[in-house]
Amino acid sequence: MNLEEREAELIEIFEWIEDETDRYVQIMDYGKRLPEFPEESRIEQNEVKGCQSKVWLTYKFDNGKLNLKADSNTAITKGIVAILVFLWSDLNPKEIAEASLDILDKIELRKHLTSQRNNGLTAMIQKVKGLANLVNT
Repeated sequence: MNLEEREAELIEIFEWIEDETDRYVQIMDYGKRLPEFPEESRIEQNEVKGCQSKVWLTYKFDNGKLNLKADSNTAITKGIVAILVFLWSDLNPKEIAEASLDILDKIELRKHLTSQRNNGLTAMIQKVKGLANLVNT
């Protein structure tokens, strides 16, 4: 699935949700889709700094694609990072680095997050895009 198809899928899922509680349930459902995260990867080097909750992010660069793995110690934050993994994992680094963040507004993700979670989201985005730029050079 390419980036446009992934964005379209997110829009289709989130556009019908009007209730804030239902939105959080959907976000948490994305977190449940993440594969098991290895315990040995839960180290400080893999932590996303700037998140109130613990968020771990690892990557593998293979065949020109950046494969992302992530986890968090809280359900909502895990769902937020899972959405980013869904959007950007297994794309080439240039696509990730240049990806617009408009999708996050289209699914009203930021609108329904507290300021602390928005700060965490920004930290996650910076980490992923930073990895993409690092691998892309």
